[in-house]
Amino acid sequence: MTAPLAVSLAGRDLLCIADLAPAEAEAILDRAVELRADPKQPLLQGATLGLYFAKHSTRTRVSFSAGIAQLGGVAIPLTPEELQLSRGESLHDTAHALSGYLDVLAVRTHAHEELEAWAEHASIPVINALTALEHPCQALADALTIRDRLGSLDGARVAWVGDGSNVLTSLAALGDLLGYEVVAACPPGYESNSLLQATVTDPREAVAGADVVVTDTWISMGQEHERTQRLHDLAPYRLDDALLALASPDAFVMHCLPAHPGEEITAEVLYGSRSAIWDEAENRLHVQKALLTLLLAA
Repeated sequence: MTAPLAVSLAGRDLLCIADLAPAEAEAILDRAVELRADPKQPLLQGATLGLYFAKHSTRTRVSFSAGIAQLGGVAIPLTPEELQLSRGESLHDTAHALSGYLDVLAVRTHAHEELEAWAEHASIPVINALTALEHPCQALADALTIRDRLGSLDGARVAWVGDGSNVLTSLAALGDLLGYEVVAACPPGYESNSLLQATVTDPREAVAGADVVVTDTWISMGQEHERTQRLHDLAPYRLDDALLALASPDAFVMHCLPAHPGEEITAEVLYGSRSAIWDEAENRLHVQKALLTLLLAA
């Protein structure tokens, strides 16, 4: 069994990184490590997790589904077109009804305001499984990967290159809590919506001496109509061997996936010896399990 933690997240929502205190974020990472070492503990026997996903998903959907199963519970997929929401039932009424069936709800949708509405009307914990504003579950898995590799997050320099996505917003906000610095290099007009610790336009400046180099897809869901312009504007920010060579000799690479070799990252870097991307992807599972056990703690 896992040891009790000094902080409690029981009954809480996780909508954005700002919902967490530093000790709470550390507790999630610590619990993830414990569960990774002993993955089949039935800590949530009989628990029900609803997955309301209005956007495509691979890692988030499967890691939550596998995670709750390993903990002894069950995941219930809830696609919008299959619910009465698609026929005019209000979100208020849907959230109220689901709260009587489920123990926790993960929501993946476009507008962050919709996520907030789910949290307002549901009486069970609501988890942000991605919105246009933030992706806190991904950032927590990223922080765990960095801590695994470096031994500590304190003072680590994390370089972000490319589009200022929702993952960047969450990763930088988590850095403020856990002591690592994010330096983001984004073209004008592609900066993150949040106030970052440091933003530059030259990717070489961001990567120089970095301990970790992170990138993300240039064309997120809903941006397909901008493809030609985005490929043009972001081309100088491609993560290749030449750019990575400016980082610390022991630096490693992360990417939340899905990746598009030849666009934001080259195949040589994506599949190379300095890639931590597949460990990062697996850590999604351990972080989701940590969140579930902490939010549903008795």
